Amino acid sequence: MALIRYILYFLGIALFTWMLTTLEIASPGSLKLLVYAGDGDTLGTSEYSPVELIQVGILFICGLLYAWVAANCPSQRPIAFAFGGMALIFFIRELDYFLDLFIADNFWQVLLGIVLSVLIAYVYRHRRRFRVAWLRLWPSPGMTLLFAGATIIFAFVPLIGHEPLWMSILGNDYHRVVKLAVEEFIELSAYFLWLIGTIEYAYQAKAIALQEPQTVAAKRRAGRLPKSKGRF
Repeated sequence: MALIRYILYFLGIALFTWMLTTLEIASPGSLKLLVYAGDGDTLGTSEYSPVELIQVGILFICGLLYAWVAANCPSQRPIAFAFGGMALIFFIRELDYFLDLFIADNFWQVLLGIVLSVLIAYVYRHRRRFRVAWLRLWPSPGMTLLFAGATIIFAFVPLIGHEPLWMSILGNDYHRVVKLAVEEFIELSAYFLWLIGTIEYAYQAKAIALQEPQTVAAKRRAGRLPKSKGRF
């Protein structure tokens, strides 16, 4: 079963990448990696790109999976809440341009601060349950892929996507669209890893939940034990 899943992961990523590259080759500019939002916009943005939309969609799916784990695997709830919070942070970060444009400048940073504060407070309050849940997971393929994806997003992309780097590499041939294209495709690969890691984590959390002993009340609800006899 695991082998089939990983083959499907490979085919899915290959298909999405093929579709994006074929779209741009067949119709140059279709990926909208450099769009000028108005007359006063001199830098341009890639926020309207289908690549960005796929990234947001991946994060939304990850959030749903973490919500499912939190609802159906109680022992893994602290981990699911923590990683769900990270997915929400990524989600807000991807929408920063539109939050600044349509709500208020730097509003996305305020949201990040609120989410991060709640996340830290929750993990600290449930640190013992978090530690127990973590020890049951690590090491595992899902956690490894989640770590790899987060490392690329937080450590690799900010450095590789640094504009002065590309100005230094390309010199007089520098075009901002090159920097944006490299940055967005690297981010997309990281989110693919994050999605696969989330799916694998959900599988593992389900397996852990099935191995855990059920309470007497849960067994009675499932019809596994007869109801206790009472005076009434």
